[in-house]
Amino acid sequence: MQDKRSDDSALHDLMVGYRHLFHQRPELGFEEHETAAKVAEALRSFGLEVHEGVGVVGVLRNGKGNRAIALRADMDALPIHEASTHNHVSEKPGKMHACGHDGHMAMLLGAAKRLADNRDFDGTVVFLFQPNEEHGLGAKAMLEDGVFNRFPVEEVYAIHNLPGAPMGEISTRVGIICSSESLFEIEIEGQGGHASMPQVGVDAILVGADVVQALQSIVARKLPPSAGAVVSVTEFITDGQRNVLPGRAKLKGDVRTRDPETRAAVERFMRQITEGIAAAHGVRITVNFRTEFIETINAEEPVNAVLRAAAEVTDEIIPDRIPMSFSEDFAHFSNAVPGCFLLLGNGQDGAHGRPLHSSDYDFNDDVLLTGAGFWAALAKQRLPLKDT
Repeated sequence: MQDKRSDDSALHDLMVGYRHLFHQRPELGFEEHETAAKVAEALRSFGLEVHEGVGVVGVLRNGKGNRAIALRADMDALPIHEASTHNHVSEKPGKMHACGHDGHMAMLLGAAKRLADNRDFDGTVVFLFQPNEEHGLGAKAMLEDGVFNRFPVEEVYAIHNLPGAPMGEISTRVGIICSSESLFEIEIEGQGGHASMPQVGVDAILVGADVVQALQSIVARKLPPSAGAVVSVTEFITDGQRNVLPGRAKLKGDVRTRDPETRAAVERFMRQITEGIAAAHGVRITVNFRTEFIETINAEEPVNAVLRAAAEVTDEIIPDRIPMSFSEDFAHFSNAVPGCFLLLGNGQDGAHGRPLHSSDYDFNDDVLLTGAGFWAALAKQRLPLKDT
């Protein structure tokens, strides 16, 4: 009979194999066909009931308990050309797992394997492998496809790795854990002209520069410091040429907020500012503001459950971490049923400490067992075996 250490070693090797395969074969949002097929194949090999469609759903039942929880992993990669030199580098130029979704899938597959082998829980565990997290569309698509109608659950959970945090550290909090993300486009219609005679037209670059600078006053002067909002102009596009002053300009950008009220205030101030600048310059300015990700809110009881399960796999626990400024479409799942989103430290050295979405980032294989062990501990605690 194998001891626990050899069982852990075998499980770790299995997860590393999956992780490296996913990393080598990255697929973008709603294109995760090969990835989904591999996930489904693995789940079936473990003995789970598998449903393929919008994402992949694995269902594992044991005992007679009628409680059910869901555990989520995301499957999509990013349109980034990988700069790494390790032996599992992306085989698809211009695509890479730069956010650790390869590791998220491997950990959840490891948990499915462990729970299927041991069956030390009473109830149902639903394993959600969702597409297109990066664009905020995958969770919503699964919900619109009726995932929680067909597989009703009482709680939902998700892990995201966190580069730069100590390896294996688990952190979360009650309430807001991830910011919303809203995208904006501001279009300026001035009057183009010759670069030697700027007084004849209305230079859209000059107007756009005023807009860029004025937008910074929203966070600096119009919101309280505790709001935690971020307003970033990320693109400035004009129709100007070498000696042609542009008549049109488009500004694109990104807004992060921690509550719907602040989000609405940012949009309101943005429209007020651009209306004033348009009047001052005698131009037309239009604003398009749309929210891609809503705020991710953790419910109290799922957070407490995460902290209890975390204590079984690590001594590094932060129970009330500072909210993250990035966004997560897990928010749609936790908006549908009570949930908890948690962070797992990826380490601080080398590629493991590189920022998410950087071209030389890599998920840390040494945290795979911690993640899978956490998932298994959580399932056993939330769906305990009944005394016989």
